[in-house]
Amino acid sequence: MTKTLFAEFTARKGEEDDVARLMRDYARKVREEDGNLAFDVYTKASNPRAYWIFEVYRDEDAFQAHLNAPYGGPFNIALAPLIEEDASVLTFIDPLA
Repeated sequence: MTKTLFAEFTARKGEEDDVARLMRDYARKVREEDGNLAFDVYTKASNPRAYWIFEVYRDEDAFQAHLNAPYGGPFNIALAPLIEEDASVLTFIDPLA
């Protein structure tokens, strides 16, 4: 079964360009992961500082491999001071059967 989630956070005022740069680089790396099926980055139309990331992984093992990728930790460390939340808020979702 696929592993699907939304990650969301809000860029701090004045940090929009740095967050966008980090997200573009990170998205490129994640999309190259063998088990990644989707990594789509969106900003809210009414608030472009609000990010929503739609992620789909082949299965739980692929998601765990994503979490353990060597670039994930440095990305999260770089992102943390640039966003309003303590970390990205994750919402795991399942398809309606």
